[in-house]
Amino acid sequence: MQQSSPLLIAVVGPTAIGKTVRAIQLAEHYNTEILSADSRQFYKEMSIGTAVPTKEELSLVKHHFIQHISIDKPYSVGDFERDAMERLDALFTENKVAVLVGGSGLYVQAVLDGLDEFPDVAPGIREEINALYREKGIEELQRQLKQLDPEYYKQVDLQNPHRLIRALEICISSGQSYSSFRNNKKAQRPFEIIMIGLEADREIVYDRINRRVDLMMEEGLLSEVKSLHPKKDLNALQTVGYQELFSYLDGQSDLDMAISEIKKNSRRFAKRQFTWFRRDPRVSWFDYQVDIQVIIDHIQKKTAP
Repeated sequence: MQQSSPLLIAVVGPTAIGKTVRAIQLAEHYNTEILSADSRQFYKEMSIGTAVPTKEELSLVKHHFIQHISIDKPYSVGDFERDAMERLDALFTENKVAVLVGGSGLYVQAVLDGLDEFPDVAPGIREEINALYREKGIEELQRQLKQLDPEYYKQVDLQNPHRLIRALEICISSGQSYSSFRNNKKAQRPFEIIMIGLEADREIVYDRINRRVDLMMEEGLLSEVKSLHPKKDLNALQTVGYQELFSYLDGQSDLDMAISEIKKNSRRFAKRQFTWFRRDPRVSWFDYQVDIQVIIDHIQKKTAP
């Protein structure tokens, strides 16, 4: 590598596209370590439903931010930005390259560009929205966000009430859309950034998602969810793969329906991930099956003096 500044390679794309494998290949090539920016994989108690890297994969390259906290501990995107920047500072003293991987767009953005600044929320508004959620359910939050901020509605995880409530409280308190406060300014980072996006035809992505869900069920996802059922209201568990099976355990659906809903909501999530990363002109897109040397050659050209 000839570049004078450290280099952060960010591997992004939709769920089930194969980001973990590519990140490991890149980390092995550059003899470096991986930072996970998948917010679902932070939690010790969640393994199967979040598709954390296998023990074999973790043994190949050192990973950071994989199952490092408990679901009982609040952990915000701001906490992650702070911790990730501290880890990068340490890594870059030993190696000029590091790899960031994940499909959680907001968490990737926090590392690459810093967080947006939002106005303070007027007292009582969050409590009112929480009460609305308890009374009328997540569908009402979705309906209001679609009306107040159709742009963010197309990007947010619509099954995550925490994200919906956060956006709505900004909209209602400020009288402006949540989107209007996003991407106002980018932090100056002490490293170069190269973004690698993995893509495939929609039918291929959807098939990979469906097969992954079936494999998760075979590996014991239902048992994992049963063990977490007493804590189902925690923010960490407001996510695809867990909410649907909580509904099954609560008698609100049968198991086949719950599995079908996991697949459907995962496909919707993948579509939103594509929407998020497609808007970033820094991403260079590659077919998910491309030979890793093609990606390495691309990085070498981008960093050549």
